[in-house]
Amino acid sequence: MFLGIDTSCYTTSLAVVDQQGRLLCEARQMLEVPHGRRGLRQADGVWQHLQHLPQLAAQLQAEIGPLQLQAVAASSRPRPVAGSYMPVFVAGLSFARSLAALWGVPCLELSHQENHLWAGMWSAGIKWDDFYALHVSGGTTELLSVQAAEQLKIVEVGGSADLHAGQFIDRVGVALGLSFPAGPQLEALAQKAGNECLAVPVSVQGFKLSFSGPESHVQRLLAEKTVNRAAVARGVELCIAESLWRLLQKARLELGSKPVLLVGGVMANQFIRGYLADKLDGRCAFAQPRFAGDNAVGAAVYAQQAAGNGG
Repeated sequence: MFLGIDTSCYTTSLAVVDQQGRLLCEARQMLEVPHGRRGLRQADGVWQHLQHLPQLAAQLQAEIGPLQLQAVAASSRPRPVAGSYMPVFVAGLSFARSLAALWGVPCLELSHQENHLWAGMWSAGIKWDDFYALHVSGGTTELLSVQAAEQLKIVEVGGSADLHAGQFIDRVGVALGLSFPAGPQLEALAQKAGNECLAVPVSVQGFKLSFSGPESHVQRLLAEKTVNRAAVARGVELCIAESLWRLLQKARLELGSKPVLLVGGVMANQFIRGYLADKLDGRCAFAQPRFAGDNAVGAAVYAQQAAGNGG
């Protein structure tokens, strides 16, 4: 068995896969954010992770019995680059190191970004060697060029110059009276829009896109006049989808066409998935919605892959 651990800004996650990479069980717990707030302090996130980890471990044990661990892997930082750090990941890494020491098995580290990519490849059932990855969530909006082998070789191609797509959704969602994080609620609200859609400007320059201007535009309209809430939600979705498409189109035209893997919590949105799938003409794969957002399956799969390759 291979255990994966991920302690992101808003979700505590554990997952176990077997030697064939089959998911045996997983458990997740969202961190609590007070209503009306648009986020948590890192210290509050670490505290909640420390409460959740033993509870989730007990859930795994109750579901599949005592773990026969062969390796543990945990997300230890946001990205696989020097200086990348966020306190919330220390909670999961410390837990992983403790378990690995007690079981006498390897403790592997990967980044949160890599965790999403492994989960996306696993859930989409792809084995591409060279592809683009669009990683879109509340904490990142980035287009990556990825070469997949025993380790992932990742080069950032482009992304957001300011707000991330998930932040855009959350800020507008909170202004609409939705709870944070607002993604699923905003998606449900947008489905009531029918043919109505608020016109939201799209801002993409080269390999950089911007959501701060679109967000200010929407917030200004919400403050100045009564607008159709559902049309606002659909307008936000369309702005994000079109912005991402323009970024992908820029990369394909200037750097070459490759298949695209789409991961991250925003990629669970069915409207955005459908919009991009139509534009990409089938040369794409999406993480399954259940595994698009924060989860620990990618870390568990990484541990299983590394063990199989003698890592």
